[in-house]
Amino acid sequence: MLLANREEKIFWTQHSKAKMRQYRFSEKRVLSILRRPERRELGIAPKTIAAMQVSGTKKYPGEVWMMYSYIDRTAGGKKERILGIISAWRYPGRTPPGQRPIIPEDTLEELSLLNN
Repeated sequence: MLLANREEKIFWTQHSKAKMRQYRFSEKRVLSILRRPERRELGIAPKTIAAMQVSGTKKYPGEVWMMYSYIDRTAGGKKERILGIISAWRYPGRTPPGQRPIIPEDTLEELSLLNN
C-alpha cells in the first residue's frame, strides 16, 4: 500500500493500514473523509475525533468512518504537529447525529494496547 508524502505530516498506524486493507479503502478515500466530512463527532478513545461520510445506496445504507488525533512532537529542537490516522471502518446503516460512533470490539482492544 503506497502512502504518499504530502506537505502535511500524516502518521498512519499499523491498525489503520490493516483496516484499510480489510475494508478495501484507498488512502485517498480516507483522506477525503478527513477533508470533507459530512459529520464530525468525538471519538471513543481519549483526545480523538471521528469523521464520517455517507456511502452505500438507499436500499443498503452505510457510513464510512475514520478516527484521528493530533500528535505534538519535537524533532531536532523543532516542534511539529502531526495528524495521526488511528482507524477506519465501514458501518452498515446510519447512526443518529450527536451519538458516538459504534466501534467494533477488536478496534477498541487494539486502541487500548496502543494507549498503554
